[in-house]
Amino acid sequence: MDELIGRLVAKVGVSREAAEKSVGIILDFLQREGPPEKVQALMKQLPGSEALMQGAAGGVGGMFMGGLMGTGTRMMAAGLSMGQVQGVTRETIAYAREKAGEDTVGEIVGAIPGLGQFI
Repeated sequence: MDELIGRLVAKVGVSREAAEKSVGIILDFLQREGPPEKVQALMKQLPGSEALMQGAAGGVGGMFMGGLMGTGTRMMAAGLSMGQVQGVTRETIAYAREKAGEDTVGEIVGAIPGLGQFI
């Protein structure tokens, strides 16, 4: 995951800490909202993903918001602007496609209402 974190720092302009937290939030969202078997296959292709998800556990102020809105809110609470949220999300999904393939990631994105329009 160091490769992805480095890309986010360089391309999106976020701190390493914010990048790690945001990737964990995105992966947590995919795990909760996506088709379990496809998300499991993706996670196997992303060594270190479990640690990032654990580091991002919990909601904003102890409250948990779900869905795309809650995920964006959690990322902004981690210090990202709305533009950075979108940049980090796009880069993370692109990286996932590189590692797990278009079919796996496409099925995950397609199964989560509204995600395809966001990325």
